[in-house]
Amino acid sequence: MTKPPPRIDNEILPPGKYRIGDTVNKTLRAGLQEDPRRIIFGEDIEDPKGGVFRLTQKLSTEFPKQVFNSPLAESTILGVACGLASYGKRPVFELQFIDFIYPGFNQLVTNISTLRWRSFGNWKCPAVIYAPYGAYLPGGSLWHSQANESALAHYPGLSVVIPSTPEDAAGLLWTAMHSEDPVIFLIPKHLLWAEHESAEPIRAVPFGQAYKRTIGSDVTLVAWGNTIEKSLEAIAEIENDATVELIDLRSIVPWDYATIEESVRKTRRLVVVQEDTENCSVGQMIISHVTGKPDLWNEMISPPILVSKANVMIGYNPIYEYAALPDVQRIVAAIKKSVSTTHERAPVTAGVDRGRVSARAGAGMPGSATPAIVPESKIDMSKQRAQSITVPIMGEGIRNAKIVSLLKKPGDAIALDDPLCEVETDKAVYPIESSFAGVMGEWKTKVGDTVEIGQKLGSILTGEASLADQFQTAAKESGDRKKETGEAAVPAAELDDRGRHARHHRIEPALSPTITRKLSRVIPANLQIDARWDAIRKARDAAKKKNGKDAPSPSVMIAWAVVRAMERHAPFRRLILEDDQIVENEDFDLGIAVALEGDRLATAVITQANKKRWSEFVKIYNETVDATRGGRVDAMNAPVVITSL
Repeated sequence: MTKPPPRIDNEILPPGKYRIGDTVNKTLRAGLQEDPRRIIFGEDIEDPKGGVFRLTQKLSTEFPKQVFNSPLAESTILGVACGLASYGKRPVFELQFIDFIYPGFNQLVTNISTLRWRSFGNWKCPAVIYAPYGAYLPGGSLWHSQANESALAHYPGLSVVIPSTPEDAAGLLWTAMHSEDPVIFLIPKHLLWAEHESAEPIRAVPFGQAYKRTIGSDVTLVAWGNTIEKSLEAIAEIENDATVELIDLRSIVPWDYATIEESVRKTRRLVVVQEDTENCSVGQMIISHVTGKPDLWNEMISPPILVSKANVMIGYNPIYEYAALPDVQRIVAAIKKSVSTTHERAPVTAGVDRGRVSARAGAGMPGSATPAIVPESKIDMSKQRAQSITVPIMGEGIRNAKIVSLLKKPGDAIALDDPLCEVETDKAVYPIESSFAGVMGEWKTKVGDTVEIGQKLGSILTGEASLADQFQTAAKESGDRKKETGEAAVPAAELDDRGRHARHHRIEPALSPTITRKLSRVIPANLQIDARWDAIRKARDAAKKKNGKDAPSPSVMIAWAVVRAMERHAPFRRLILEDDQIVENEDFDLGIAVALEGDRLATAVITQANKKRWSEFVKIYNETVDATRGGRVDAMNAPVVITSL
């Protein structure tokens, strides 16, 4: 249906530190320089915005005859791509989010994907459609958090690729731009601004070639896109319990079945992790292929497991979003289940982890990624077990934090929700609170350290059974059952007792109690008001005539207008306190979002903003913003924060 993309081995970028957003922008620039037929077209991609994720920043300024804004119409974007490509241009078109592709689906699957086939090879469509993709950024829900590579991969004539590193983003995009057939290039937006060091020059990556991120012999783990990050975190958590061969698929169509087959022949086990919905998915395709090869199937000693989003929507609430998606705990559970299960050639079925813990007696049977439920009577509560303290997710774009205080010492008693330490980000200081009651163990960090989201900081000794202990107990019980030649009848009362224990099995929350409590006091709402700019512009013009370059900026004038509006509209002066009380202040602060180097944000605070005279307000505004850019951190009690973003 499609011609193989050309074998190119160009050096695209030199060694260095890159983010996916950086390499996409630089690769697009290189493509525009290389070929004047290359056209970029998309919503708001021209400067100064440069696209919703700034992927095309400065390109329209440098290449005004090749980079153009499109109307807000995906059908038009895809139709124009097909038309230009048919007549010899090389379109590289942007969709703001892959979730919005469906209004243009007729163009994609009826025209773009079929053009070469229905013209007997006389016409071709060398178009690249790229779009941010996937979830793991809270609040996206239906139209900003979808992973839908399976739907796109269903149609012959389309290549589909998903990078997980800056190197692969550049390499796959370069290959896509030189392909003679249409390519869907999906960019995991959760990974857009994660920095990686590339020691070697970045070169083109051929389609259909997976990459082994880690080498192992116990289990084959296949993932792509956002789930690569989660899989690496899971492997780090397992440490020496098993050696995992992690394969980054990278190319969905065509896909590298040979590398997966080779790995499964070695490990004899397979776990697939995907962000997409379970039904008719790429993960199911991979498992179906492996189990459909008789020689390979006969080598396997554990049924394959799929860790996937279930057939559910992504919720608006971050708790619902993260509950639906594969996380580190589910991947760890699947790997341990696969490794602990050893079958001789008995018929087994492929297991699917849908993110639900079954209370039935069969919850721990082979093929399920859920660990067997261990009755509480089997757990020795007299033993203290170490529960990890990790850095929680603290908001969109925050990937690390600085330890500013350790509030507990080894041996201190700890109650549920006790503050354990404090970490500082660009936006605020956060306490990390305990999800367990017990005794403080050892710290694996110190004040001043910079720590990553998900990093282990220390441990708490508690009487609760750890996940590893539950697996060991379950595995031992499973082994004991195999050795038994017969099984005594189980009284009905004992079965009822097991059911009670299963129903009360503890499941860790998707988010830390700190985040959950903060979310509980926030009312999700959007308010958009179109404000007239005329008055600000006239005031600014008058000030420039009078004061020249010393005239107050439009931002100061808007801040002043916001303060006056807050005086007139009391609801905007309200704060929600820690005890859930809502207070309304006569005197109030105003927050100002300040952009720092490296795309970071901080908040400057003008205290008692409503009591300042105009000249005093201008002076304090400028001084406060300058001090914040210089590193000052203000206490944040402002009911409103304004930004010029």
